[in-house]
Amino acid sequence: MRLIKVAAAFAVMATFAAPQLAAAQEEGQAHAHGVQGTLLSVSADGSSEARPDMATINLGVTTDGQTAQAALQENARRMTSLTQALRRAGIAERDIQTSNVSVNPQQQYRENEPPLITGYQANNTVTARIRNVNNVGRVIDAAVASGGNTIHGVSFSHADQEAQLDIARRDAIAEARRRAELYANALGMRVHRIVAVQEGGGYAPPMPMAMARMETAQDASTPISPGEIETRVSVNVTFELR
Repeated sequence: MRLIKVAAAFAVMATFAAPQLAAAQEEGQAHAHGVQGTLLSVSADGSSEARPDMATINLGVTTDGQTAQAALQENARRMTSLTQALRRAGIAERDIQTSNVSVNPQQQYRENEPPLITGYQANNTVTARIRNVNNVGRVIDAAVASGGNTIHGVSFSHADQEAQLDIARRDAIAEARRRAELYANALGMRVHRIVAVQEGGGYAPPMPMAMARMETAQDASTPISPGEIETRVSVNVTFELR
């Protein structure tokens, strides 16, 4: 189900009501466009809400060892198993990318003494794109069952973001036109034509999920709720009223 929301603000610009500077600017604009009537500038917002169809997940393996080499070797073994599990779960090779590899000493801090290194911790994480959001829980379970124990969040998006922007664009223009007709009618005029259109930009923030540390897989598939993503676009439309 998709819901469409719009909001608009307007400003009517007429040479007989504007300050001298604004009037001069408007007169220049009107002359450039051959305007003979009154200019109406409408700023309208359009938005589209739709269920995402793609997820991005950052997951990996954290291992400990007495030496850096031991921690890294165990990490490599488990990470190989994890990436193989991702492929078996249907994640394409091109959708799996290493995002971090690190080895750090684990230190015990003592009063008035240098820190004591008690071991080493290795981390290896990959970013995986899941092109079917219904499989996110299954992919997480497969990764954990294969040795993965760290998840740094899940975000949702649209594979075809431009299509969602186009929906919001059409609704923003429709709202701008509706407002123009309303104000023209209130002023005893009519909308003669559109003088200029400017897009203010679109915005569709990713939907993140919190970081988690996973130790064992559950019998039931990990529940994931993708919700809906709101995509917003703003436009500025200048109409000529007569």
